[in-house]
Amino acid sequence: MERWTPGRTERQKSAPKLPSPSDAYDNAMAESFFATLECEPLVRRKFRNQAEARMALFEFIEGWYNPRRRHSALGYMSPVEFERTAMRMAA
Repeated sequence: MERWTPGRTERQKSAPKLPSPSDAYDNAMAESFFATLECEPLVRRKFRNQAEARMALFEFIEGWYNPRRRHSALGYMSPVEFERTAMRMAA
């Protein structure tokens, strides 16, 4: 049984929970993203400067990854597929 100490409750409310190294699901989303990114030609491309690299990464994330990746919360459909299905059902 844990011992209560003054201020413990306040610290728990304000401190964010840090992931523990033993929890395999904490980094699953980040690992999935970087695994996808590593398979793309984007990572093998040479950029002239940091701004060009940032723009290419932004275009990949906003133009392909976010709209097309499947979400478990959407029944493993991409956001684009989910919206199309919702529009068809509403019509």
